[in-house]
Amino acid sequence: MPELDRTLLILGLLLALAGGIILGLNRLNLPLGRLPGDLSWRGRGWSVSFPIATSILISVLLSVILWVVGRLRR
Repeated sequence: MPELDRTLLILGLLLALAGGIILGLNRLNLPLGRLPGDLSWRGRGWSVSFPIATSILISVLLSVILWVVGRLRR
């Protein structure tokens, strides 16, 4: 069970860190969620959003960061 405790704690800290990064990026007025390729529809009292381009951008950035960290650990 100690491994599970540690894993959940680390995942919680990573989630909090990701939330802080997102809030920081919003203050820089970066258009995440409004990039060309992000789909959104609005109606009366409802809205649907599919941030496809933003998801691809974040995926590429995380892949590069994790690749660099992996190379540095060797």
